[in-house]
Amino acid sequence: MFGKFLRYLFFFFIVKPFVYLGLGVNVTGIEHLHKIIKEPCIIVANHNSHVDTLLLLCLFTCSQILKIHPVAAADYFCNTKLKAFIFKTLLGIIPLSRKVRKASEEELFKDINDALRGGESIIIYPEGTRGEDNQIKNFKSGVAHIAKMNPTVPIVPVYINGPDRILPKGALLWVPFIADVYISEPVYYDDTPTKVFTERIKNEVEKLKEEHKKREEL
Repeated sequence: MFGKFLRYLFFFFIVKPFVYLGLGVNVTGIEHLHKIIKEPCIIVANHNSHVDTLLLLCLFTCSQILKIHPVAAADYFCNTKLKAFIFKTLLGIIPLSRKVRKASEEELFKDINDALRGGESIIIYPEGTRGEDNQIKNFKSGVAHIAKMNPTVPIVPVYINGPDRILPKGALLWVPFIADVYISEPVYYDDTPTKVFTERIKNEVEKLKEEHKKREEL
């Protein structure tokens, strides 16, 4: 409970004022999240900056944030006790090992499945790492395996534009810049092969990117 209290205060007093007053966010399609937010969901987004997670979490109320967990690389975010405490407590991450090879899908995604089956939601970046130049790299199939194990849980594709300029990969200083977030209608796992379903989710995110490009050209 104390951890959740700290997380609530962290977002209420620090993160939300920083995102909405210091940066700014334009959101398209927020109604798609509002329709399902009372139930667990899998939010799938492109990934270009550490700011991505803060932007996505700020789409929700502080109370809702307590039930949303970004999936993050254990070897990066939990490689020291201090980092593990900060990211687990303040951001509520679910650490995922990128080095496990022989574990079954149930073992590898146990904490994720437990969260979803316990009525909580996750944020996952299927590219596996931050990209550069706002490019969407190939999606790893983990998202499809998670969807397959939780077929009734909606998957919400999201495209984020701007964080790569706010805090580029490798940079230490923030740059004030308005970000754009595009949210698509939820999709569900449909028994197609995991590779096919992974590509389908990637295509949904790329459609949102194309929508952003069209708006910029107007």
